[in-house]
Amino acid sequence: MSTARPSEALDAVQVMEYLRRHPDFLTNNPDAILLLAAPGREVGESVVDLQKVMLERMRGELARLKTTQRKLIATNRVNLQTQGRVHSAVLAMIEAPSLEHLIHTVTHDLAMILDLDVVAVAVEAGDAKVTAGHVAGIQRLPAGSIDRLLGEGRDTRLRPEAQGEIEIFGAGAGLVRSDALVRLKVNGEAPVGVIAFGSRRESTFHPSQGTDLLAFLARAFEISVRAWLEPAN
Repeated sequence: MSTARPSEALDAVQVMEYLRRHPDFLTNNPDAILLLAAPGREVGESVVDLQKVMLERMRGELARLKTTQRKLIATNRVNLQTQGRVHSAVLAMIEAPSLEHLIHTVTHDLAMILDLDVVAVAVEAGDAKVTAGHVAGIQRLPAGSIDRLLGEGRDTRLRPEAQGEIEIFGAGAGLVRSDALVRLKVNGEAPVGVIAFGSRRESTFHPSQGTDLLAFLARAFEISVRAWLEPAN
């Protein structure tokens, strides 16, 4: 029985034979190319060694691909975390035992669930059912305010840098440095409203972000409010 260590027993011929049997080795193990040294060659003073240049380029490209991969993994991890928080927020709204409790959950508890600083709800004046004094936590706005804030015909607005409007965020306005506003349409009779998410960190929200999860959360809130305003007969 041979007592040679693997590093001593494995010679260049065996390595070459292994690579012949496994031509996809570098495809499956791209990091291995970083271990290789470019072969030296005797070239004239005016001759460029393209082989070495190509190998260095491959190494650079591999490094860039690894960086991109790490960024994608980090982004996916953040997206999954955000998705989980939104799901928890929706469950908290569904479990509210009354309209008053629902509004309290949204304006007090959702900020912690979503890792934000302020979540606020505002509606344009006119809907007595929603803006009655006993439903605390809802800001009242003059008619036309939602279109002014979001833009006519727009349902969302994400601002990387913002000074929170007192008319939207109330006492929490001073905390807001970045926000997301989503239009609310509870039913055909109620005036439009907005649910606003504010963060003390700039660029928490920005226009290039997807708005699917925010829209989903807003729609879930609309349905929950509608269920309390239009109870089954």
